[in-house]
Amino acid sequence: MKKDVGWKSFFEDNHRYADVINGVGCNGKQFVKDTDLQEVETAVKGKTRDLLRRTAFGVNFALIGVESQETIDYRFPLRNLHYEVNQYEKQAARIKKEVQDNSIGLTSGEYLYGFKKDSKLYPVITFMIYSGKEPWDGPMSLHDIIDFTDIPEELRSKVADFPVNMIDIRRLEDTSVFQTDVKYVFDFIRYSENKEKLYELVSMEPYYQAMDEDAFDIVSMYTNSKELVGIKEYEGKDGKKDVCQAIKDLMADSRQEGREEGIKEGIKEGIAEGIEQNKLENARNLLGFLSDEIIAEKIGLPLEKVKELHVQA
Repeated sequence: MKKDVGWKSFFEDNHRYADVINGVGCNGKQFVKDTDLQEVETAVKGKTRDLLRRTAFGVNFALIGVESQETIDYRFPLRNLHYEVNQYEKQAARIKKEVQDNSIGLTSGEYLYGFKKDSKLYPVITFMIYSGKEPWDGPMSLHDIIDFTDIPEELRSKVADFPVNMIDIRRLEDTSVFQTDVKYVFDFIRYSENKEKLYELVSMEPYYQAMDEDAFDIVSMYTNSKELVGIKEYEGKDGKKDVCQAIKDLMADSRQEGREEGIKEGIKEGIAEGIEQNKLENARNLLGFLSDEIIAEKIGLPLEKVKELHVQA
């Protein structure tokens, strides 16, 4: 399964979707419930975004999207601007139809453009979930990809900016703002490159002994281990997946690989040392018969090494 498909499946659960909105968008305050969310068509004008939900806030709504990203996209602010403008245009087209279908009392401008003085658009917000290994060095706003060379600061300030709302999973300092298994999936990815910390994490947290399959699918993509892949063939209680034993096996394999690598390095060092000693012995036997320069050249030793043999003799 590709990672973007895995994330889409994971966030089909509205509990998790609401958790991201509350945890990151609302600083951990619980404004949004899963029942407040409605799925929205993600394809607009030939462009399809990952996920989009219509989110209720009292009598108002917002359209909140989630985009997963593993590689750095240096034009992401422009791509995201395209997504959001398309959503605003889609709302405006709906409003225009409603306005022109009920044209009584409209001004000429309201009828012509299909937008009344009191017409309003719902806000559109996008969160980009970045899970790449490399620290994000891409743009964090539209201004970051605009060339302002020699543009007066006074004029530059008039150019509309467009920020990126990024969730950099691997560098999150605090996941306690999340109340669903979003926290545990993010934590797993945060430590996926450090087997010792990963082992400590799964050993201390009971959740990893009974993961939902879509959550398991996500974390297994970030370890690429045969141990986790093997778990897919076994269904635990209620279809839950236990990654704890797999991580223990992964740790054991890692330690064994380390021991084997150490043995190989030791053998290489021993062979190299033996060759060096043999060269020195041959050079020692030629002292007095040939010049130091010729011995060094024939045996393949530095001249300084040959000269030291005279002192040792």
